[in-house]
Amino acid sequence: MASSKKSEREAREARERARRYAARQAVHEGQVRRRRRDNIIAIAAIVVVGALATVTQVFYFTAGPGAPTPEPSASEIAEEPDGVNVGDVPDPSLAENRIWTGELTLNDVPLGIELDGVLAPQAVASFIASAESGYYIGKTCHRLVKTDTAGLIQCGSADGTGATDITYSFGPIENAPADQLYPAGSIAMARVGNDAYSQGRQFFIVFDDTTLPNDSAGGYSIIGQVTSGLDSLKALITDAGTIGGIADGEPLIPTSITALSVQ
Repeated sequence: MASSKKSEREAREARERARRYAARQAVHEGQVRRRRRDNIIAIAAIVVVGALATVTQVFYFTAGPGAPTPEPSASEIAEEPDGVNVGDVPDPSLAENRIWTGELTLNDVPLGIELDGVLAPQAVASFIASAESGYYIGKTCHRLVKTDTAGLIQCGSADGTGATDITYSFGPIENAPADQLYPAGSIAMARVGNDAYSQGRQFFIVFDDTTLPNDSAGGYSIIGQVTSGLDSLKALITDAGTIGGIADGEPLIPTSITALSVQ
């Protein structure tokens, strides 16, 4: 009998140990499942928060208040004017994108000329319009420059002094030489220093190869060239020099534009 009771007790204890072990296993497995679920939820939350942050930043810096101010491209900057035309400046299309020929007479010296409406359409259009209106006839050549590096005669001032005409000016600079060297025979537009939109009706003729340094606005618009008569111009006018023999002054021989035709 005693042996039977002992066996029953041991059996009960074994069943109890098995029950407690099973219970502990169930608790452990439940904890493992909860940790796995919590980790998945945490990772999902981090992904969602990160995605929202990325979307928010993209919106803020592309369409929202943090969007940068658009900057013009290099080509757009090059195309933007840095000034405005003043007065009745003709449209560049008047130059017709072609080479014009004609004759410019200073005193009794006829000069064959060509004007390049392809490379300097705005300046050539202005010159042609002024020539056709008769503006240039009778205008003086008020300035002569003769140095070791420059030789030019400047004409076309409205009042004969070289003063700027505040009622008429245009830009931009066109066809300026990259090496700052203006070959003998070049016809170019005069302007105020450091102002690309201060070109008017004054022009200069280079009678010797001339170096003209660029300023902050650049160089000078070459509108064409003298094709004949340059040697006569030098022999009869520019070789005489200036009043007082200074390097930059009024021509010793008074000079004016007596005729001008272009076609």
